[in-house]
Amino acid sequence: MTAKEQGLDLIEIAPNAKPPVCKITDFGKYKYELQKKASQAKKKQKVVTLKEIKMRPGTDVHDYNFKMKATEKFLAKGDKVKFTIKFKGREMQHLQLAKDLAGRIVSDLKITGKVEQAPKMEGKQMTFIIQPLK
Repeated sequence: MTAKEQGLDLIEIAPNAKPPVCKITDFGKYKYELQKKASQAKKKQKVVTLKEIKMRPGTDVHDYNFKMKATEKFLAKGDKVKFTIKFKGREMQHLQLAKDLAGRIVSDLKITGKVEQAPKMEGKQMTFIIQPLK
């Protein structure tokens, strides 16, 4: 008895296998099951977003503390945080201030996160990424 006589379809499951694997089933039902499996897999995956915190080399203590609290909330939610330290004019001559600020940020966040991408200069700004601890 063939698949057409039964009102079903012959579906090739694994075409690269030796010999190729086929299955006699209803094609609409097969597509529906594949779609359900894909949606279940998509439902279980976690989406990690990248939040950005912008600072300047001369960021004051209160502003720094405020931004650190926000960063800790982002890391607690499981988001990555990208820090951008921007320079204007003569601030480019004082790169050490930005390096000190980046070191302070990393040391303050070592309990909740770790450095994914080390601080590096990109034009007139220094960027680095911190990811949450698992």
